[in-house]
Amino acid sequence: MLGTALGLAALAILLAWPVPILLAGSAWPPRAPGLALALWQSIALAGGVSMIGSLLVFGLIPFGSTPLAALAAVAGHVAAGTLPAGATLAGVMALCLALILAAHLLLNLSATFIRAERQRRRHHTLIGLLSDPIPFDTEGTRVIDHAAPIAYCLPGGTRSATVLSRGLLRLLDADQLRGVVAHERAHLRQQHHVVLLAFKSWHSALRWFPIANRAENAVALLVEMMADDRARQEVDDRTLATAIALVGTAHLDEVTGTQSARAVAGALDDTSSADLVGPRVSRLLTAVPALPPAARGLVLGATAVLLLLPLALLVTT
Repeated sequence: MLGTALGLAALAILLAWPVPILLAGSAWPPRAPGLALALWQSIALAGGVSMIGSLLVFGLIPFGSTPLAALAAVAGHVAAGTLPAGATLAGVMALCLALILAAHLLLNLSATFIRAERQRRRHHTLIGLLSDPIPFDTEGTRVIDHAAPIAYCLPGGTRSATVLSRGLLRLLDADQLRGVVAHERAHLRQQHHVVLLAFKSWHSALRWFPIANRAENAVALLVEMMADDRARQEVDDRTLATAIALVGTAHLDEVTGTQSARAVAGALDDTSSADLVGPRVSRLLTAVPALPPAARGLVLGATAVLLLLPLALLVTT
């Protein structure tokens, strides 16, 4: 099993540094943001499984010839309070580290989702008290009395809301506003908050891991582009790009107000995130072509291989 442990360790190293660096620097993700998002998710999941799996398999070497057989033997040794003849301190430490790392990641993920859900419930209550519904709107759009141009979505298990400010209504014309609303509703329908929270959890759990921050930023941009693609079905590209640029280049005080509102809300998105505006506007104005079918198939294949490879190493060796 030493070969399996080394193979998983090598895969974990590749997915922790060179592969994400190459993906983050690639030019193709804006051409297929949905596929790029799936690839980022597979990298994160496969990297975590490989990292934990390599430690686990290394620690299990004295217990059996395959990971599954060794796991079954561990239960017997734990019940008897014994260790196999070939057990070493390094192997026991690897097992403990694998369990600690897995527990840390899962507990951090649970805590992130619980905190976010509490924030959303509290903010839903505030929005219900401090905002007004748009007449004849049946999809939960609310308007708050704020001078800053604010637009964000507020997910919920049984109720969701698209929140706009009066400053935004004054800034944009009817078509631009329609594009912004379509963008926010796309976030809600496609459940982007779940993906963002997962990567936020990964980053907060592994703050010493430099690629986690890069992955979180890349995923944030990709979900914005996916929502833009849905909004493009409602308005033309120039109208949507103009709306994004208008909100993104609003007065500094207004941008600060928007960011503060977002922080309080725990919301998914606001249209004035400065680091996301430029790439989105450029993508809309330059008419970036879609990824060719052959390239799409290659990305899908790579995504599937990354998801299955660490599991195959753990189960079949």
